[in-house]
Amino acid sequence: DRVLREITTVRQETPSHGRPGRAAGGRTGRWSAYALAACLAAAAAFGGVAVWQNQVAENARQEADRAQRQNEQLAQVLSAPDARTSSGELTGGARGTVVVSQQQNRAVFLASGMAPPPSGKVYQIWFNDEGTMRSAGLMDPKAGDDAVLLDGPVDRATGMGITVEPAGGSAEPTSDPVALMDFPTV
Repeated sequence: DRVLREITTVRQETPSHGRPGRAAGGRTGRWSAYALAACLAAAAAFGGVAVWQNQVAENARQEADRAQRQNEQLAQVLSAPDARTSSGELTGGARGTVVVSQQQNRAVFLASGMAPPPSGKVYQIWFNDEGTMRSAGLMDPKAGDDAVLLDGPVDRATGMGITVEPAGGSAEPTSDPVALMDFPTV
């Protein structure tokens, strides 16, 4: 009761605007704006890093899947019941073996001691279709390509060749072969 009676006699104070002793729009307002801008910039940077890391991880997963599929295809040819091999010496003392499976209609080339191609060049493998060369893919020994699944079906090819070509390969051989190998016969 006493509190209610005092309400009528106590004078109400006017509300204050801002902190005592600070002018509106002073230092505190500027620092708040800078802090907010810094937080937004940090959030954007962390978001960008997260997106980049996600893309790197996705690329790594895709590359691992591709390598696994290629290894499975290599294993299918190498372990095929009709797999036949032919080996020979290549330019520069390297050795090569080609494994052909007619059932799989695929071939694998295995290299040992093959030097990297000159700078800006690649090795390109070719199917020899009775004198006509058909691209069978690229090979890069310095990238660990010492077992290569030839790209495409064997069909009626009687052998293979390897040439040195510009980066990215060529539609037809542009250099003398560094290797020519006959496919094994049944």
